Amino acid sequence: MTAPAFHITVHGTPGPQGSKRHVGSGRMVESSAKVKPWREAVKSAALDALAYDEAWAPLAEAVRVDVVFTLARPKSHYGTGKNTDRVKPSAPQYPTGKPDLDKTVRSTLDALTDAGVWRDDSFVNALFAVKAFPLTGSDALSHPGAVIRVWRLNTPKESAPCPS
Repeated sequence: MTAPAFHITVHGTPGPQGSKRHVGSGRMVESSAKVKPWREAVKSAALDALAYDEAWAPLAEAVRVDVVFTLARPKSHYGTGKNTDRVKPSAPQYPTGKPDLDKTVRSTLDALTDAGVWRDDSFVNALFAVKAFPLTGSDALSHPGAVIRVWRLNTPKESAPCPS
């Protein structure tokens, strides 16, 4: 596979977007307090990366997005006493609790849209998303955050031969 068109690492606690609650007077707010800081972290990391590419124009073509979200392990996964820094053998290998993967992807893609990575997240044609615990697999960070890669799916057309 070719190199990604865009690649960033985001530090912070991934926050889900999607569930809203009614607070009165017709106002709805996000249920998760983590969504706003997460979207800001993603947008900031994307804007920092895009600042180094003066020729960047928001993508307006089919793309594939790969995201590996690293989530903190609950304290219950660790031992006690002198083993407080060791994961228990009985601890699960994969995160199965909140945040929901689809809602976390939604907040992340919206933040990338806000940053100008693409014109609209409707250009995302293929998506591979994973929730992982720290240092448990490819691209899993040592702390909460995410590794995000975006590939163009359209193959550049060969230049047409010059007529003789």
